[in-house]
Amino acid sequence: MPRSTHPLDPREEQFRIASPLDGLQLFLRFLPTARARADAPKVVLYVHGATFPSALSIAHRFDGHAWRDDLNDAGFDVWGFDFLGFGNSDRYPEMDDPADQHAAVGDAEAASRQIEQAVRFICDRQRVARVSIIAHSWGTIAAGRFATQCPELVDRLVFFGPVTWRPHQADPPRAPAWRLVSIEDQWKRFVEDVPGGEPAVLSRRHFDAWAPLYLDSDPHGRDRTPPNVKIPGGPSQDIANAWAGHLAYDPALIQAPLAIIRGEWDSLVTDADARWLFDALTASPVRRDIKIARATHLMHLEENRVALYREAETFLRGDDRPRTAA
Repeated sequence: MPRSTHPLDPREEQFRIASPLDGLQLFLRFLPTARARADAPKVVLYVHGATFPSALSIAHRFDGHAWRDDLNDAGFDVWGFDFLGFGNSDRYPEMDDPADQHAAVGDAEAASRQIEQAVRFICDRQRVARVSIIAHSWGTIAAGRFATQCPELVDRLVFFGPVTWRPHQADPPRAPAWRLVSIEDQWKRFVEDVPGGEPAVLSRRHFDAWAPLYLDSDPHGRDRTPPNVKIPGGPSQDIANAWAGHLAYDPALIQAPLAIIRGEWDSLVTDADARWLFDALTASPVRRDIKIARATHLMHLEENRVALYREAETFLRGDDRPRTAA
């Protein structure tokens, strides 16, 4: 069981709900906007990527300000949740066994059902029919699968740093049930895509504040040598499959407006990847392909993160369709 968590804001509400797997629970965090409004609430759910949970992404404060604070200021009620195997959600039992003893756990099929569980809970609690979703990296695969299975629950989608289909060149490797990620592993991810001679886009000061919190996202993160975080292997398997010609969802079945947001230096999302996804979204009534300068796959933690905030908020606001005449 994950350790208890303290709210990251005095207004934050926390919930534990049943997951699709018997006996395992999902953790959700909620920060309502303080802005007064006369219409229905604008609700957004953040879906994290393959290696770190909601507390280290949408809710993490850089110099006192997080992305969800920005969304709150724009009038959005913001939810974040942790997939099973991450953060404050329960762990898969297979994660207690040797990694090579089971197939990868927590793949997009399982994750999409967890998103559905979270969204239905949110809709019921906030008395809304649909929510918008911001998803990152591998989380876009799970969110995309959910959006094709439950289109009636989705308002708008923002996929930033989305992992997409690539043509088959070789069979994908088999991922283990789980894997370990160290602080050094994360630092390499954060800096490896910045071209030589360019100034850093993530400050070491910010990373050094983030890193110990990352270790604490695993109840045993500080007990191992070297300290590291155990995460499910399913996301790695989904990414390998996508890059071998087998994406876990069909973008042509997505019916909601969708924005693709990517960094100029994102090695995981090439121009060809974004073009493929944009062209594949044939049923989406509104599509955007937005590239942010001096940004990598982890743009939400970098110096140009506010540009990401603004692009996402503008798209989620939805004032981009012709008004119907009275």
